[in-house]
Formats: sequence, C-alpha cells, structure tokens
Amino acid sequence: MNTLRVAIIGSGKVAHIHAKALQALPEAHFVAVCGRDMGRTQRFADQYGVQAYTRIEEMLASARIDVVIVCTPHPQHAAPTIAALRAGAHVLVEKPLAASLADCDAMLAAARAEDRILGTVSQRRFYPPCQRIRQAIDSGQIGSPILGTVQMYGWRDAAYYASDAWRGTWEGEGGGVLVNQAPHQFDLLLWYMGPAESVYGLPANFNHPTIEVEDTAVATIRFRSGALGSIVVSNSINPALFGKVHVYGSNGSAIGVQTDGGAMFIAGVSGITEPPVNDLWTIPDQAEQLNKWVEEDTAFFHQIDPVQYFHERQIDDFLQAVLHNRQPLITGEDGRRTVELFSAIYRSGREQKPVQLPLSPN
Repeated sequence: MNTLRVAIIGSGKVAHIHAKALQALPEAHFVAVCGRDMGRTQRFADQYGVQAYTRIEEMLASARIDVVIVCTPHPQHAAPTIAALRAGAHVLVEKPLAASLADCDAMLAAARAEDRILGTVSQRRFYPPCQRIRQAIDSGQIGSPILGTVQMYGWRDAAYYASDAWRGTWEGEGGGVLVNQAPHQFDLLLWYMGPAESVYGLPANFNHPTIEVEDTAVATIRFRSGALGSIVVSNSINPALFGKVHVYGSNGSAIGVQTDGGAMFIAGVSGITEPPVNDLWTIPDQAEQLNKWVEEDTAFFHQIDPVQYFHERQIDDFLQAVLHNRQPLITGEDGRRTVELFSAIYRSGREQKPVQLPLSPN
C-alpha cells in the first residue's frame, strides 16, 4: 500500500490546514470529512472535493478509511478517536491529545487493543532550530540537561474568545493558555528534558473577565533525571512578545529556540509572524554559527508557507509511520505527557502544594 485513504473529523479553522496539507502529500488520498453541522461540513467537503458525513461510524464503514485526523475542540477528541481506532483506522489528533488524562488513557488503551498507531500534532518539533537542539542533546554537546525553561508571552483579545462559542470555557476548551497555546512549548520541553517527576504550579486569570479559564500560569518542575524546569506562560501580554524554550547543560552550555515571535499564530485567522530561530547557543566552538543558522532559517521561512509546510511534515511523518509500521515522531504517549503536565499545574494550583507524577486520571 503506497497511498492511504484519509478522513478529517471536524470542519473548523484548523481542519482547513490539514485538508490543504493532505492535498499536497502524495501518500494521502483525502476522501471524507465528518462534522455535526451538515451545512458547514458539506461546504468544507465541496471545497476539497471529498464526501461529507455527519456520523462517524457511517463514514468509517462506507469510505474505507485508513487514517483519521481529529480536529474537534479539545474535550471532544476522545470519542471520535476511539470510534476510529475501533473501526481499524490509525489516528492523528490535533493538540492537545485530550483535555483530561482519563480521555488520554481511554484513547491509548483503544490504540493498544486495536494495534493501531495514535499520534498527536506538535509540528514545532519539525522546525530546524528545534531539531538542532535535540541533536545537540543527543550527541552530548551540552553534557546532560540540568535546567529547562519555557517562556510564552502572548495575547488573546476578547474577539478571539468570542470567535467560537467553546473558547474560554472549561466544558468547551478544557482550560486556557495551558491547554490551548502552551502545549507546543510543553512538548518541546519534555522532548528535551525527559519526563517530569513533580510539579508546583499556579494558574490565574488576570485580565480576561469574560472567560472561565486561566490566562496566565507559572510552574516549577523537577524532572525524573533530577533536572529542574521553570514555566511562565500568559495570554495577557499586549502586544505579544515571544515563545521560547531554553535548555542549560551540565557542562555550562546554553541552547534555545524562539519558536514564536510577535503576534501568536491563530489557526485559520493569522499566519506565523516571525521565523523560528535559535536565539541562544553557547556550546564551545559553535557559538559563531548562531548568526549563520538564523540567516539560513530566516531565509527558509520566507521561501515557504510555514503553517502549511510544517503541518505537512508532521502529517507525512505520521503517514510514513503507518506505511512502514513504525512509531511517529510524536506519539500518543508523548501527547499524554503534555496533558499530564498541564493537569499537574491545575491540580497543584487547586491543592496549593506540589504534586507528584505520574498522576492518576481523576
């Protein structure tokens, strides 16, 4: 099998990014979309020349689907994922994997029971400066990671939260900045530093009185390796500044990436404002390469549509994993670790004390 029949569940803003990516990938035969609103789903289907459905089971049975991409709001990821897995499809889920650990565990259990591949979207792992950091860690160039930091200073205005009824609500979104914006940086932090062991966190809402969820959070982490971590994320910084992940090594070296600069990307609304670049690199005999890398990565950024390109890279990696029976770069277990991290911050904030990982899904 060289081509996979692919369907999308959900027809909102981010689904259009996936649809365009599928049309660009030779291994993908994009054939169907499923959504609750038939009018909206049919318009989406007509735009991409695919079949529209409102019932997942009917789509999976009649369209002979190999791979499903789930693009529903976060708390609605589990049910369509489990249905698709049980029907024999492999599933790639938009970030975060779910809004709760219980949903994550149910999805992972279904994938194991059906011997299917489950992955989650975190396309920033495919950014060249992000991969450069992982290569430096893997090759021992910083010794062992001893400190990892996330800083994400973004802005979301009232119009953003009003753009979809589910935004800014516990029931519809599952959380705020921790659930929607920060998972990309959390995934990178855990990819670089390894699993977390304990978390002390404090979420808060400072200047978004019309929403139920947090717009700001801080956390301190101890990783299983003994390394430490610090997180500061916010949707309350106007104008938005940047998102960064930095790693400091036991030999004194410091390396980092600015994944986002300026106004933060909003799927289906805005593009990526600034190129992702390495903004910190002190490895001996390599510091002088930083300017060259920034120039190369900036030039590449301006040659592509970065939103589309990096989604294509992740979807292609997932399709290749299915075709060659291997795990994708970002697995369902990776997605669970991110959900566990923001769940730990919420729990720590409620209990006003550090919490130990792994968390039970309650």
